[in-house]
Formats: sequence, structure tokens, C-alpha cells
Amino acid sequence: MNDSDDGKGRAAPRKRADARRNERALLDAAAAVFVTSGVEAPIRDIAARAGVGVATIYRHFPTRAELIIAVYRHQIEECAKAGPVLLASSTSPHAALGRWINLFVDFLVTKHGLAAVLQSDDAGFQQLHGYFLERLLPVCAELVAAAVEAGEILPDLEAYELMRGVGNLCIGAESDPRYDARRLVGLLVEGLRRR
Repeated sequence: MNDSDDGKGRAAPRKRADARRNERALLDAAAAVFVTSGVEAPIRDIAARAGVGVATIYRHFPTRAELIIAVYRHQIEECAKAGPVLLASSTSPHAALGRWINLFVDFLVTKHGLAAVLQSDDAGFQQLHGYFLERLLPVCAELVAAAVEAGEILPDLEAYELMRGVGNLCIGAESDPRYDARRLVGLLVEGLRRR
């Protein structure tokens, strides 16, 4: 199902611009609360941060699962959109790749509790991983290809390997304050440079 499909084969009505802005504000507030308190954070904390009532959140997202899925889809989209922008605005493709990987690390290390909910039987969570790969893998591949074409990194790097490696370096970052995933990922990205 996409944004223009209501799940019954009919076109879903487009949201007004203000409704889209309000929903985005709710998603941003929920994401910020998830960073500090995990995905089981009280809905009232999210409502307070967004400056709305709890009922407003439930009107947009009737279940916690729907809210979690919406937040992560929103953040996946933001990360996906950033790739081409960074490639166009950075001093080099390698620099763009490094900046994008930093955004990817932010996405990974701030998802307290996401792994546990992804293990649930909720079909929405099961689809989230596929969506994650569908949206972010091509962006990473484009950045890697640009860096290879510029002669900045070795040509035998696969985007999936890089994303998987970064993901593995981020494991444990939330449970050990002495573990600096960003530093290790920075070393990995620097190590990609062609000497």
C-alpha cells in the first residue's frame, strides 16, 4: 500500500497542507521522545513535546504500533532524501558518503527498543525492514558509486555490506556509555579511502 492507496484499491484522500505539517510535528516529537526514552515512552510525553493533547495523537495513530511505524517510515524518508542533497552540496563524494553515514548512525543508535518490537507478530513491523532496505540501499549505493567514480574509494565495496557493517558497529551503543559507535564508524568510513 502506498500513500495514494487506502488499502481497498481506492485512492486515499490527500491531506491538507496543515494536516501534513501537524502530522510531521507529531512524528518529529515522537522521534525525539523515542531517542531519550525508547519506543515504550508514555504517549503523554510525546503529546507534551508536540504541544497537543493525547487524544490528538490517538486520532492520528490509533495504536502504538501505528505510531512507531509512522515515525520510522518518516525517519527513513528523511535519511533517503538526504543522500542526493549531500552529494550535491558536499566537497566530495566521499565527504557526502561520510555525512550520510552519520545520519544513518543517528537513525540506528537512537532506536531504543525498536529491535524488540520488530520481533512482534505485527505485520507492519515485518514490512518495516523491507521498506528500510528498499528506500536506503539505493541511496547508499548511489553515494558509494559516486565515490568510486571519483576514485576516492576502492571499487569492490557493496552498499549492503557497508550498511550492514555500520549497523553491526552500532549494536550495543545504547547499552554501554563507553562504547562510541560514531567514532568506530568514522574510522570505517575513513578506511574506505583509496590511498
